Formats: sequence, C-alpha cells, structure tokens
Amino acid sequence: MRFRSIEQLLRRNSKTKISRNIVDGVHDQKEEQLVQSLRELLLASNQLPDKFDDYYVLLRFLRMRGFNILKAKEMFLNMLKWREDCSVDAIANDFKFEEYDAVKRCYPHGFHGVDRFGRPLYIERVGLVDLSKLMQVTSIDRYVKYHISEQEKTISLRYPVCSLVAKRHIASTTAIFDVKGLGLNNFSKSAREMFAEIQKIDSNYYPETLNQLYIINAGTGFRALWKVLKAFMEARTLAKVLGTNYLNTVLEAVDQSNLPDFLGGTCTCPTGGCLLQDKGPWTDPEMVRASKEAFGKGQKSFNELTATVACESFRGCQEPSTKQVDSTSRKKRTLGMLLKDDQVGIDTGENILRKLVDEQISEKIRELEHCAAQSNETLQTLICKQQELTGHIEQLRKILQDGMGADMKGDTQDTKLKVN
Repeated sequence: MRFRSIEQLLRRNSKTKISRNIVDGVHDQKEEQLVQSLRELLLASNQLPDKFDDYYVLLRFLRMRGFNILKAKEMFLNMLKWREDCSVDAIANDFKFEEYDAVKRCYPHGFHGVDRFGRPLYIERVGLVDLSKLMQVTSIDRYVKYHISEQEKTISLRYPVCSLVAKRHIASTTAIFDVKGLGLNNFSKSAREMFAEIQKIDSNYYPETLNQLYIINAGTGFRALWKVLKAFMEARTLAKVLGTNYLNTVLEAVDQSNLPDFLGGTCTCPTGGCLLQDKGPWTDPEMVRASKEAFGKGQKSFNELTATVACESFRGCQEPSTKQVDSTSRKKRTLGMLLKDDQVGIDTGENILRKLVDEQISEKIRELEHCAAQSNETLQTLICKQQELTGHIEQLRKILQDGMGADMKGDTQDTKLKVN
C-alpha cells in the first residue's frame, strides 16, 4: 500500500493548475516511512477514516509524539473518539454562534491576512478582554464549540485557499497575542478554565498547527503570569515573548500591510475594525470557488490531494485507496476484508505491529551500542589519565624519598663532626 504519486494525480486532473509545490515539496525519507507504517497499522485495524487518510495529518501526530508510532496511533485514536463523543462534524456543519459580534467586542480576536510565507495570521488582543461581559453574552461551553468550529474552518477552508494563493502546502498558523494590560489580577478562574480547555483541544486534537506564537507588549505583570500559562501549554509550542519593542521582530514574519495599525502596521479595516473582518484570501468568492473546483466534490479533496506522496522507494507499494473492487463480485471490498484475503500479499495487522516493535527494539539496541562505544572511549581516556597520575605520583614519591635520604645523610655527617 502507498500514497499515490502526486505527478499522476496532477496529470489525471486536468482542471487542477496548482503548482506541485502545494502538495509535494521535499519530504524526509525516514518521515515518509514512519507515516507509511502508521498508516498501514491504522488501516489494518480499520481505524483510518477516509477523511483523515492524509499524509500531513498523520505526520502531525507523529511529530507531536516524537515519531513514536504506537504513541502517535494512540493519540490519533483518542482524537477520533473525541470527535465522535463531542459530535465535532455536527459542530463544524451546524453550530451557529449568534453572539459572534458581541463576543468580538469584548474579546477582540480573529484572522487577519497571512504571514510572509502565506500562512493564516491570527491575532488576539488578550489584554483588552472584558471577561465579565464575555460571560454575559456567551458561556465557556459555547465559546469552546465556537473555537472548534473555527479550527475546522481553518483546516477545511483557510489552509486550502492559502495553499492555492501561496502555491505551496500550508498547514499551520502564525499567531500574535497582544497582552498589554494582562496580569495575574485579571486572569480569573473562568479565564484559566477556558484557556486550559482550548489548549487541551488544540494540543491533543489539532497538533502541530501552530507555526509561531508572538506574545507582544509583555510587561512585568504578564511575565509573572507567563510562568502559570506555560504549565497549560505543550513544550513544542514555539513562543516569542516580546516587550514593547516587538515591531522589527514581527515584521520579519508579517508584511506591514497585513498588520493592523494598532500593532504598528498599515491596515485600517473599516466596519468594526481589523479583527471583526476575518480578512484573508479565504473570504474571496473566486478563491473559494477555485478551491472547491480543485479539491471539492467529484474530484480529489484537498486532504486527499495534499496527502499523496511519491514513494516508489517503498517495496511492494500499491494504490492507497481503502476500498478496492473485487473482480469476481464487482463489489467494493474494504482493506480490512482484503487483509484477510490469502491473495493479498501484505502483512496482517499483527505482523505490522510486530515489525514496528522490532524496529523500535532495533533502534534502542543501536542507541545502547552507541552509548556503550562512548562509555568505552571514556573508560580508555580515564585509564590513560590514571596511568599518567600513577606516573606523577611515583615521580613525586621518588623526589620525596631522595629528599629524605639527603636529609638523613646530612644529619649523620653532622653527628660525626660533633663526636670528633
């Protein structure tokens, strides 16, 4: 089993005029092999829905778990269970956040253009949050659902459109948090609960979608609070905590035209201000239409297209579809059924798991062998040092003995003179 060659997909779909950089790029061979192994392991137990049969999705879970395949699988399955328990698809399709405008006024936040790489730019003015008013116009539960719906929109719409515009694969966000005025005094229990729940969702179920976090206008009050906030955040979250002289650093990542004027940029959006607009290429009807034509119904979805990786280097590769047509019955057979078929020359789930365990044991053996070699080298160095020290000690003893012998000889001579 393998992901289809990107070149084949682009040739077959004549309507798609996207640069191959969007879906291809340079992939690390070891990462490709690990993604393929995780994919096969999930497919073997019928635990990989078509929606998530995506190279980059699986890669994100692997990265979040340090490329430990079994831990990545566990995290992936926890994500699927969470989506089912919380009816995430229903939230994405049906949830109506009627209090959107009211929430924006007491909690200024939103997407605003893209960074220099083409990633969506997300901005929050955390220091201006009026939490008491926020809890009057919404609830923590409804705000969390709104956050989930925004994450789903980012993955299904913002990333695909940004990829079309940037002509490269986009799958992460650059964020700016303006914390001017925020400190321990106004970070209440409700705020902590909401922040902790959102961080849990983002880290566990949407891993590796944050490219860079810039925390600006960080005064002494926030720096004390930051020690508390870090406890809720994953260690892999990249954050640059900056004071008031942040502009030059931020402009390295974001063009001034995509930066609101209150952050030192040149953008002054009308009708409610920059953070009410959801400004970005994803609001352009032509770009949305082009995205749907390229990746929508009747063609390969964006996730399917971006998931494909040319992997001719893998032996025994075949098409990645989770369903194949049985030539005798003309009925679609799932991969789980095919795995039980004696005619399919692929490993069973049990064998795949055994192979993965064997690979990890082999890796551990190599690590221990390397440590043993280093220890042996260190031991040889210590032996040489010990020999040098032994030589020095012998020399000092000889000097001491020679000195004592000379003193004794002098004393004898002095005694003889006194007798005479």
